[in-house]
Amino acid sequence: MRVITGSARGRRLRALEGEEVRPTTDMVKEAIFSIIQFDIEGSVVLDLFSGSGQLGIEALSRGAKYCRFVDNSSASAECTRENIAACGFKDECGVTVSDSIDFLRGVRMTFDIALLDPPYRNGLIEKAMPLLESKMSDRGIVVCEHEKGLVLPDSFGRLIKSKTYRYGRIEVTVYRIPVPDEEEE
Repeated sequence: MRVITGSARGRRLRALEGEEVRPTTDMVKEAIFSIIQFDIEGSVVLDLFSGSGQLGIEALSRGAKYCRFVDNSSASAECTRENIAACGFKDECGVTVSDSIDFLRGVRMTFDIALLDPPYRNGLIEKAMPLLESKMSDRGIVVCEHEKGLVLPDSFGRLIKSKTYRYGRIEVTVYRIPVPDEEEE
């Protein structure tokens, strides 16, 4: 596992091992960041269900100004902290050990981009999205990585499903808050 591009390009990232761990493949990670590439610069990012932190670290490497990493596993949080330090991003992020739903209920921050890669088949995306919608900025984008065949709703409040992409047994569904057309003078 490595950082694909940006200021930390090529840095190897540590990942936890075990059956509960399912790091995002480089192919899917590259696809995700191709989809949101023009929205990353200067953004505030949430890496929910962060695991090793690879998605948030990729966003920081590509110019995000801040990333909050959240995972309910202290071992994952420690792995994330090690990867952050190895990439030199200590000052641009925070790591929280918390249940994702509890975090979303209590957080007061607003995010431009949220990256969700929860354990599959637990309904966590469907539980998180209604809470996440109110935490997103007016230019908000939510990227959900999930198992093939999961059909997510067309919207969660202001978040409107933009598109679902398929990569073998993995799908990525993107939600955006529509930007109102600028009025002409």
